[in-house]
Amino acid sequence: MKKCILIIIVLRVFICTSLAQTTLGTPAIKNYTHNEYNAGSEIWDIKQDKNGILYFASDEGLLTFDGSYWKTYPLPNKSAIKSVAIDAMGRVYVGGQDEVGYFFPNNAGILKYHSFKQLLPQKARQFADIWDIVIYNNEVFFRTIECIFELQSNSIRTFDAPGGWMLLSQTGGRLFAHDKDIGLVVFKNSRWEPCVQQPTKGLRITGITEFNKDTLLVTTRKNGLFLMAGTSLIKKSTPADGVLLTDLVNFGQKIGPDKYAIGTSAKGLIIIDGKGRLIEQFSNAQGLQNNNVHSILLDKDRNLWLGLENGLDFINYNTSVKNIYPNRQNLVKSSAVTIFNNKLYIGTSNGLYFAPLNTQQKDISMSTGSFTEVPNTKGQVLSLTQINGHLLAGHQDGVLQVDDNQAKLVTSGPGAWMVKGFPASQDIIAGTYTGFQLLKYNGTGFSFEGRLDGIYESLGNLAVDKNNFVWATHPYRGIFKVQLSADRKKIVGYTQYTQKGGLPSALDNHVYFIKNKIIAATEKGVYEYNTIEGDFTRSAFYKPIFDKARIEFLTEDSKGNIWFISNQRIGVIDFSKRSANLPYKVIYFPELTGQTVKGAEYIYPHDMENIFIGSNNGVFHLNYRQYVSSENKLNVSLTTVKAIAEKDSLIFGGYFVKNNRIVPAQNQQDITSLSNHWNSFHFEYTSTLFAQKSNEEFSYKLIGFDKDWSQWSVKTEKDYTNLPYGKYTFSVKARNNLGAASKPVNYTFIVEPAWYQTIWAYLVYFLIIAYAIYIGIKLQQKRFELHQQRHEEEQKRLSYLHSLELDRNDKEIIALKNEKLEAELSYKNKELATLTMQMVDRGKLLLNIKDEMMTLIKKLNIPDASYQFRSVFKLLSDTEKNDDDWDNFSMYFDQVHNNFLTTMKAKFPSLSSTDLKLCAYLRLNLSSKEIAQLLNISLKGVEISRYRVRKKLQLSTETNLYDFLIEVTK
Repeated sequence: MKKCILIIIVLRVFICTSLAQTTLGTPAIKNYTHNEYNAGSEIWDIKQDKNGILYFASDEGLLTFDGSYWKTYPLPNKSAIKSVAIDAMGRVYVGGQDEVGYFFPNNAGILKYHSFKQLLPQKARQFADIWDIVIYNNEVFFRTIECIFELQSNSIRTFDAPGGWMLLSQTGGRLFAHDKDIGLVVFKNSRWEPCVQQPTKGLRITGITEFNKDTLLVTTRKNGLFLMAGTSLIKKSTPADGVLLTDLVNFGQKIGPDKYAIGTSAKGLIIIDGKGRLIEQFSNAQGLQNNNVHSILLDKDRNLWLGLENGLDFINYNTSVKNIYPNRQNLVKSSAVTIFNNKLYIGTSNGLYFAPLNTQQKDISMSTGSFTEVPNTKGQVLSLTQINGHLLAGHQDGVLQVDDNQAKLVTSGPGAWMVKGFPASQDIIAGTYTGFQLLKYNGTGFSFEGRLDGIYESLGNLAVDKNNFVWATHPYRGIFKVQLSADRKKIVGYTQYTQKGGLPSALDNHVYFIKNKIIAATEKGVYEYNTIEGDFTRSAFYKPIFDKARIEFLTEDSKGNIWFISNQRIGVIDFSKRSANLPYKVIYFPELTGQTVKGAEYIYPHDMENIFIGSNNGVFHLNYRQYVSSENKLNVSLTTVKAIAEKDSLIFGGYFVKNNRIVPAQNQQDITSLSNHWNSFHFEYTSTLFAQKSNEEFSYKLIGFDKDWSQWSVKTEKDYTNLPYGKYTFSVKARNNLGAASKPVNYTFIVEPAWYQTIWAYLVYFLIIAYAIYIGIKLQQKRFELHQQRHEEEQKRLSYLHSLELDRNDKEIIALKNEKLEAELSYKNKELATLTMQMVDRGKLLLNIKDEMMTLIKKLNIPDASYQFRSVFKLLSDTEKNDDDWDNFSMYFDQVHNNFLTTMKAKFPSLSSTDLKLCAYLRLNLSSKEIAQLLNISLKGVEISRYRVRKKLQLSTETNLYDFLIEVTK
């Protein structure tokens, strides 16, 4: 009895040891709770279509996930969906209680349900859950416990179960089913036939999957694994039987070359190889939400989706970034890693751990094994350094030497941050909590040579340059450049660099010796030590890469690439790649952002397949070669287009359809046209590279509205409001952190013009405008004519006024002339009158002289007086007869009286000069006496002369001579 118990214990230990030997690296697990996807907590089945969209069978209907957005499509009777299948045309087959059919998008790309229930025989229309759906030879098979439905050419045939159908599976080009009573059968010649010789009635088969060329692997609920070769079913004993035989197996599925995933009810997901050895196990301990795994999907990127009893989990299985946990029971932070003597050492905040490595496995994360704590290393391990074929650890207790998985204390304290060896020397310097310590290598180990006096500071970061100067940093006091004596037992002198030495500040500086230069990583970029000036200056090489960003860590790998941590972002300056005109390419790893130990950041680049990054929970392992050569094709999907008005209207549901098939691009014959009322739009887009969500960025452009592509952004939605009418194409593309970009996906739609913007409206507008122009022209013409008429009238009025003005001016001129003439006439009349009066006066004078002389002669009685005064009387007579006075008189008289004398002489040539004189004197209205004096005749002679003139003028007695003379010259 005791022997049996001992054997059982040994077997259990062996089994536990076997199960413990899993891969060192654990891929990241993303948990999706039912609160996130807003559907039933249990996920029964998972499928993926050609576009990468995932479909989940849940208790509340069909659940879809495109990488950013979850959508639920319930069945008409709201029953649970237990299984999903997708055919080549994109139909998503589902089934529930009393309901069977498929989802397929309509012309607007919106999934709609189409039922097959009417094709079932009347007696078969009531059934329980459909647990399996298999597409086989263009036929669709649906399994319920009671019956299997065969859908072919729009008709359904049923196969009743003798004892209850427990499985339906297609593997190796054959369709298998398992009945509780008759066992395992295969579909052949349109009927179910037994396929193995051994009885399988007592087995509960849960899965059949490919194993090798001629053999299938069969999983059972409680009986472990079997191999089916031809018609033989053979039990396969494996190291994993300790799990498989003590738990309920839900399914088995091949997920890769010599890799098989087995879902259990209580121990999560187990991955074994062809020999049944455990490779990996995923359970609550590794991060699963639940250990009861209902279903599994290996997606197109070879990552795993697990449908659980409570939630959905995504395992980034095909990843180049994994977690390595040195102690799964106590997830401690790690800040030191090294590979030494084919062992992986990880220094943590609570000791040093190691795991043996498989030298055949280049990717260390894929090595199987387990970690063991190195004795005597409890406490914080601060650094790991290989010197002279030995491993030294900086520890909170001092410097530890690690040999044969044993650690011994080399120094007695205080705590040591880091150790550095001098080139071509046996001397080692350690930076401790209180300054420097010197160690020497004696051929077999290290000895403590004492503390170096001169600096009493906590120096956590060391570098030794080619001139054997020791560089060290203090977190608050800057960088120290230390010169040692020839025997390195004394500090000869040191220089402290802060702001005065060219650094941006004295805080948080780190010093490194990279590419034969002393480099300072600071809060504001990278600085280089200038050996000529003896101070630090901003690095010209690093400036375009980091500018003034905070730098927490720098290190150089064996290829000359520089790994860094900046603002908690991890990246590498890869000199084997080019970017634009630069001899290097900077690559960031967004999935690792913020994952390092703040204040103790660390990267250990062992080789291109093994980059280790310290974190708060173990370490991250990066297979850089795999990361940069990833063949995952970047894609982008437009999942939703909504037109927005008073309420949203879904006009595109994410699927392009043509000829009843889901296609990758929009059918240009099915372009949506919306009224002008719906002129605001909401677009949602995503990428189905589920493992790279943190690496994705999107850029979009609305062709017809935007001039350029948008800036790259992690946003997965965009709104446009109040678009004018026209034809638009929304285009979106995605890229990852490596710079690879997807082809854009396009969606074209039309915003119709409002009724007042249609061609008919514009025609009416044209006619109205033309008529308005015509009316305007007519009105303008009429206005012009009226203007012209008014102008003419105004011109006439002005002309009339002008003529009046001219007349007035003429009259004024005439008046002025008349006034002048009158003045001249008056003047001449005055002269004529004066002359006439002179003539009259002279005549009177001469007559008086003559009379006086005659009186005097008579009085004197002078004899012969007439003779004696003959000359005097002759002179008087000549004076009277002088015509000069008359000539002057006649000239003035004609000027004043309109050529009276000339006219009289012309009209009446018979008039003598004396007659003319008489007429002139009469025209002047002189008296007869005055005329007599002027003519030197008597009054009687004047009357006679008047008579003679009237006669010559042939005037009647009634005509007044004066009036006649007045009228002659008018």
